[in-house]
Amino acid sequence: MTDRLNKLTNKQILWILVGVWLGGTIILIAALGFGHRNNEFQIQNEFKLVNWTHWGVFSINRAVVYLFLAAFLTVGTMLWISRRMQMRPNRVQTAVETLYSLMRDNITRGNMPDSMARTWFPFLAALFLFLWWSNIIGYLPLPTNSEQTFNLFGAHIPSFALYASTANISVPLVLAVIVFVIFNVVGITKQGPIGYTKSLIPSGVHGPILLLIFPLEVVSTFTRLISLTVRLFANILAGHLIILFMAGGLAVILGLSFLGWALLPVAVLVYLFELGLIATLQAFIFATLAAIYIAGSVTHH
Repeated sequence: MTDRLNKLTNKQILWILVGVWLGGTIILIAALGFGHRNNEFQIQNEFKLVNWTHWGVFSINRAVVYLFLAAFLTVGTMLWISRRMQMRPNRVQTAVETLYSLMRDNITRGNMPDSMARTWFPFLAALFLFLWWSNIIGYLPLPTNSEQTFNLFGAHIPSFALYASTANISVPLVLAVIVFVIFNVVGITKQGPIGYTKSLIPSGVHGPILLLIFPLEVVSTFTRLISLTVRLFANILAGHLIILFMAGGLAVILGLSFLGWALLPVAVLVYLFELGLIATLQAFIFATLAAIYIAGSVTHH
């Protein structure tokens, strides 16, 4: 039996898997049939925040827990890396150095002068790592759904769920506000209030057209808040919604049990795509735009 399996080509293995998937779908349709639409299940409730504790104006919910995890992993990563560098790098250190080069050369040096890059690298690197960890742990099932629990030796344990703090618009918004304040303060500090205001006007623009261009540039500066916030929030939220829909949410809503099995390959592919690309890409884009905005604030036009 083992010899036969070893002789199978990749194409034959693929066709076997397709046959298992198709056969399972047909069996489930025959056994379970078509159910009724479920109007009680609301997939948006998977992102609902339930406060676990109240400390005056502060409260703890799973979004806060994810933020603390991301912060702990960010600090832990930096400390772990700084204490384990060797002259002859192993595989882990090689991967770390590649990540370091990405943050130093692509995010900072690629978007600002070296003098500014040295100053802002710690902030931009911490921002990138924090967002990266926030996105990554959002694709790891953790027991954070307190609305649905399971019994384990008498203890009611929250059920496992996929949740990302960056899928809550307040987190990207706060980070965007921090970047917004920083690049405006840097611009005013370097150029002065009047010089910074003049720098908002594109070079070569003079005369009455300024009455139209200047307000547009001011609005454009404030829309950076929206661009930073919505891009991160929408991509992470959309990815999680698609995974939840494909991994059983759609089957529950429509009452078609066989869809849970039929759409499982799609859910796996979307999950791997989000985990392998989107989590890193969105953190990279946010940190890169932050670098561009900070560097642009000190230029005259």
